Amino acid sequence: MTHFSLTSPAFKDMGTIPPEYTCKGEDKSPELNWEGAPQGTKSFALIIVDPDAPGGDYIHWVIYNIPETVHQIPVNFSKDPQLKDGTMQGMNHFGNLGYGGPCPPKPRTHCYVFNLYALNSILPLKPGVTDVELQRAMKGHILASATLKGSFSQV
Repeated sequence: MTHFSLTSPAFKDMGTIPPEYTCKGEDKSPELNWEGAPQGTKSFALIIVDPDAPGGDYIHWVIYNIPETVHQIPVNFSKDPQLKDGTMQGMNHFGNLGYGGPCPPKPRTHCYVFNLYALNSILPLKPGVTDVELQRAMKGHILASATLKGSFSQV
């Protein structure tokens, strides 16, 4: 059995996220790759969270209904609410759809947790849901999860 894993060519697990993927640079999403999804996977969902934010978990990306045939999110991913393949995006805590890069207050270093979920269904959601709504819809449908962590500081 293959281990379900999430990686990025932009940074190593527990490594520093390069500035081009943050508010200090181009604020584009990094490439993400995964493998080893369990049998029965029908879709994937991704939530990126900053657990070090002063007000608690700060959500940087909510994306779901990624087809089971997809195993990569390319760099600088579209911010469209819904893609032709059915992939949908939710609201981040910046109040936008799509990816919002790391932007911690100076001089603190924050950790960013990329949580990928393999689901046994396509979720009956519209574009624009919050992370809370996505997590509620995923309950009972998560077959496996994979995590990638990176850090960033504006100093």
